[in-house]
Amino acid sequence: MARFGIDIDGTVTCPTSLLPHINEAFETNLVLDDIKEYDLTAAFPNDQMTFYKWFKEAEPKIYATSPIQEHAKRVLDEWKKHYELYFISARGENVSDVTLDWFKQQELHYDHIELIGSHNKVETARIHQVDAFFEDKHDNAVEIGEELDIPVLLFDTPYNRQPVPKQVVRVQNWKEADAWIKHHFPIK
Repeated sequence: MARFGIDIDGTVTCPTSLLPHINEAFETNLVLDDIKEYDLTAAFPNDQMTFYKWFKEAEPKIYATSPIQEHAKRVLDEWKKHYELYFISARGENVSDVTLDWFKQQELHYDHIELIGSHNKVETARIHQVDAFFEDKHDNAVEIGEELDIPVLLFDTPYNRQPVPKQVVRVQNWKEADAWIKHHFPIK
């Protein structure tokens, strides 16, 4: 049975999840197309320390209220019967309860959830021997694909449109991810 490593934020959750919180806190009107870099502070005039301090305080509320991406639940519900689903996130252990509650509220199945507190997911993906990875952060996708020589499905957003190596497959949504997976990891 194939095992998938799946990022949570911006992959399972909508990439716009943070924006309402940022717009309210910093009195901006950002939309997803304004976010051209993963570093959100590049999109509006604010220093990184102020943003980081705000984010650490707002983090539990943001994660608790993050909407799930369209089609993600349907696809993941189907996959749970045929694949192992390992969620590997840069979230820290400090939001473990919020994360588990969110999965429960969404009624999302998982075989394993690991909150590594860092964007360096290569080692965790290697330890768990994932066969494919799902990500929205460009450099993570590239690093995982090249280091582990596995396919990484990169969910397209304005902040990750840099060139990608052959191991990285750009998808627009969960329906495309589902079609790609069923072609390359056929259900038996």
